[in-house]
Amino acid sequence: MRKQAQLASFGARCLSLALWAAVALGLALPAQAQQPEAPSTTKSDTVTQDTAAAPPIPADPQPDNSPEAMFPHFKDTRFWLSGQANFIFQTHPPFHADYSGKNSLSPNYEKATSRVMTLYTGVRLDNSTELLVDIEEAGGAALSTGLGLAGNTDLDIVRNPLLSKEPYLGRGMIHKVFALSKDKVENQRSWLSLFEELPRRRLEIRFGKFSMPDFFDINSIGSDTHLQFINWTTDNNGAYDYAADTRGYTVGVTADYEDRNWGFRFAEALMPKVANGIDLVWKPWQAHAENFEYELRHGLIPKKSGVVRLLAYTNSANMGIYRDAVEQFEDHTAPQPESIPEITNHPWHITRKYGFGVNLEQNLLPNLTAFARFGWDNGKTESFAYTEVDQTFAEGLGANGAWWHRKQDRAGIAFVSNAIKKDHQTYLADGGLGFLLGDGNLNYGRENILESYYTAHVWRGIYLGPGLQHIVNPGYNRDRGPVLVPSFRAHIEF
Repeated sequence: MRKQAQLASFGARCLSLALWAAVALGLALPAQAQQPEAPSTTKSDTVTQDTAAAPPIPADPQPDNSPEAMFPHFKDTRFWLSGQANFIFQTHPPFHADYSGKNSLSPNYEKATSRVMTLYTGVRLDNSTELLVDIEEAGGAALSTGLGLAGNTDLDIVRNPLLSKEPYLGRGMIHKVFALSKDKVENQRSWLSLFEELPRRRLEIRFGKFSMPDFFDINSIGSDTHLQFINWTTDNNGAYDYAADTRGYTVGVTADYEDRNWGFRFAEALMPKVANGIDLVWKPWQAHAENFEYELRHGLIPKKSGVVRLLAYTNSANMGIYRDAVEQFEDHTAPQPESIPEITNHPWHITRKYGFGVNLEQNLLPNLTAFARFGWDNGKTESFAYTEVDQTFAEGLGANGAWWHRKQDRAGIAFVSNAIKKDHQTYLADGGLGFLLGDGNLNYGRENILESYYTAHVWRGIYLGPGLQHIVNPGYNRDRGPVLVPSFRAHIEF
């Protein structure tokens, strides 16, 4: 097993080095992608809190419902400057709880307001290369400091309230396009791509600092806390424990091959030192993450457009094993015996976690789209970077306001069911603490979430939106809840 792990690690290092070499070579080559003379009049349909605008579903004509900005953007195709501010107020009334632990959602009345403000900038260096830099500030508060739920109710929260409130570099990356065909397709310019046209068949390389959901597991109606859903496991695959620091970013390289109706992307990225940690391990030959996604732009319903995305990932990091932690606790053999099992009570070692996901989009009517996600991971290894979910299923509907003659409005409803594996359950039932969960005991049940929202365009770039979430078995615990969480969102697009 050790030899196989060494071979897998060596293969990952070789692939990573090959990608970096391709980037370096690409920057030295002449420009490959040509740009048109006239600027495009279309924009991306979706902008997310830390994700890319999802590719639009082809066919089925859609109205132009791009988010309206308060100020006009640069028309020069070489530059990009925009911004956003997102404020989410949430509260919950008292709810039933037989007991509470250190990492529980408080059963008492709470309220909290989060904020995320981002300045997006970019410059096209030549016809195939661009530099993209985002400056971000995140702050405010989270209900129970973000603890007690696998499907947390606000994806904008900062999970560590002790982090600095100063602005920080959100993204900083080089984007290089290699043309593999002469024919072009229109590209919807956004803060993640300034090109107005791209080769129909192409290879895109990016390297630098980014968020993995910028490019993986996105869809057009369930990936955007600005205008759509806000629960962690509605906007993302909860079982996708993607490489990220506390703020949701990592450093790495991506390769994306795109053809007419399909695409395939790969990413190699750094992992954090500890679960939910802000510091990354700068030794990719030890701690690293590989991500793979195949995308087929084809509907499941005849004559209706849709997209199917298949995801796989593997993480190697200093992660604990739930069964080992429980056995050490029960046998009193831990290096430092504790009164509860402790997943971090082990020397530095590299373990592996892997998982899979399916992400579906399907147009039902010109202004109504359905989506579904399924996610699974091996569950024996410590939840480390995103949230404590080992299996998830989500389904929902997103409607565009053009249906009722308000094309800038949006509405949606979704149901999510999350679960964890037996070893993870036993660890929490014995009083163990994860980086999000730990009620001191556990009467296990699936965590089920129903979420709805409405986003109304008020004036220019100002959007207001009420929302409601109903959570059964918060933190997988039948002895607590249910919880009702109303919310109100104010979003400004600059």
